[in-house]
Amino acid sequence: MPVRRTRHLYAVAAALALTAAAPATATAAAPSAGLREVLFVGNNWDGTADVIESTGDFARIGRIDVIPDKAERMAEINADPIHWIYFMAIRSGVGEGHDQFVDDMYSTPDGASVVVSRPSFADVVSLDLATGRINWRFPVSGYRSDHMAVSPDGKRVAVSASTSNTVHVLDIGTGDELGSFKTGDKPHENVFSKDGKYIWNMSIGEVNTALDAPWLDWTKGDRRITVVDATTFRQAKVIDMRSRLDAVGLKDHSDAVRPAAFSPDESKLYFQVSFFNGFFEYDVATDRVTRTKTLPKNPATSEDRTTWVNDSRHHGITMKPDGTKLCVAGTMDDYATVVDRATLQQGPLVTASKPYWATVSGDGRSCVVSESGADRVTAIDFATGEKTVSVPVGDHPQRVRLGHVEAGWPGAEGGRR
Repeated sequence: MPVRRTRHLYAVAAALALTAAAPATATAAAPSAGLREVLFVGNNWDGTADVIESTGDFARIGRIDVIPDKAERMAEINADPIHWIYFMAIRSGVGEGHDQFVDDMYSTPDGASVVVSRPSFADVVSLDLATGRINWRFPVSGYRSDHMAVSPDGKRVAVSASTSNTVHVLDIGTGDELGSFKTGDKPHENVFSKDGKYIWNMSIGEVNTALDAPWLDWTKGDRRITVVDATTFRQAKVIDMRSRLDAVGLKDHSDAVRPAAFSPDESKLYFQVSFFNGFFEYDVATDRVTRTKTLPKNPATSEDRTTWVNDSRHHGITMKPDGTKLCVAGTMDDYATVVDRATLQQGPLVTASKPYWATVSGDGRSCVVSESGADRVTAIDFATGEKTVSVPVGDHPQRVRLGHVEAGWPGAEGGRR
């Protein structure tokens, strides 16, 4: 496979101006003719990704082996005592006793490859969807890769390197590093602005300690949103939600921003935080938390915070494309629900087993959640708030992303592993 190429930075500097006055005008590049829209489901503990229909019955089309080089990677880890220690720590901590082989994934604009972050292997790889071979591999700094984001034009991918407090930005076609930037402790979610000019990174701090009482929240580290220029990678703004939450009387709430979703015009950010069964609305222009939505607790969920996976209570939030509804994964409370954005009234609580992520179907009509505790994905109708279908996938599904494969992809005939 190609070796990691020489690092270089884009030389074009863009004016730094954060505004929320008008929606971004640039949109993601339209897919080429001959492509088929699909959903990629990353089966983290299994080391596979299921490819399913993006609408309708969400039937499985095929399956991808995302660790074809497992023997080679394990030999490297076993030969490096420090890397081995981190590998085992990931297994016993964030992996809940399992290796983490796929966290996030995006297809390339031509539908020929899928790019995957692999936490336990501390890397990002591009896999050829026709052959299953690795096109390129990028080892991240430190010892664990995490959430990714793809630029609106589909040409760049940003990946969090969680143990080095760094985000790398790569050329999605070649794996070349275009630049990087520093974050708070344990960078997590990444989001490109709709015009592709900015990258928002949310750092979540230490989530594997037992110091989970509200008064010990300060031990979790430096948690903040870092906004950078996506061309120069210079810092444009830092948002510490601690002071914003304190200002509205929420001093006992964690400021570790977990999954988040922008409104269509990017004037509002809806985000979850550690330990909280609900979410917040943040006004970008005024720089303040404007609304809080507390969602129901499951009475069967233990109130012992140390039993909640990676400090999560709810983990997964997405928005209907027209901006009228939100869909929330109530991870430790074992449900998902659709919330009206105007009134913040939740719909039916749809039973789900440790739902880990939420995304939108290809037609925008459904919320699709990964049930990591039941090895399936479930579609919920935005209009009714009711479950429409569940389909089985691999072991511990986490991230679910819309993408494309070539219309004649061989996985359509019986699947690929």
